[in-house]
Amino acid sequence: MKGTDKRGLKPIPKLMTDEQAEGFVENADLTEYDLSGFQPVRFEFEKKTARVNMRLPESLLRAVKNEASRRGIPYQRFIRQVLEEAVTGKESSMTR
Repeated sequence: MKGTDKRGLKPIPKLMTDEQAEGFVENADLTEYDLSGFQPVRFEFEKKTARVNMRLPESLLRAVKNEASRRGIPYQRFIRQVLEEAVTGKESSMTR
């Protein structure tokens, strides 16, 4: 079958706007689509009101940015997640 994988699943179409994505999710039977490439996303709802300014060795900042990039998240969000895990003891699904 054209447009399907070996399991008979369709690829997710390219959705360029929020409206397209909302329409797709509302109208599509998602069981027909290959969702294997999706990754969990951790949403941050709490407002960020405090600032932190700190100096780091350049090599550490570079390593943090590389790890954040590898995980597909902005490096400042990665730093927040690592700090949150350190004080709560809870590991985020995004930092594994």
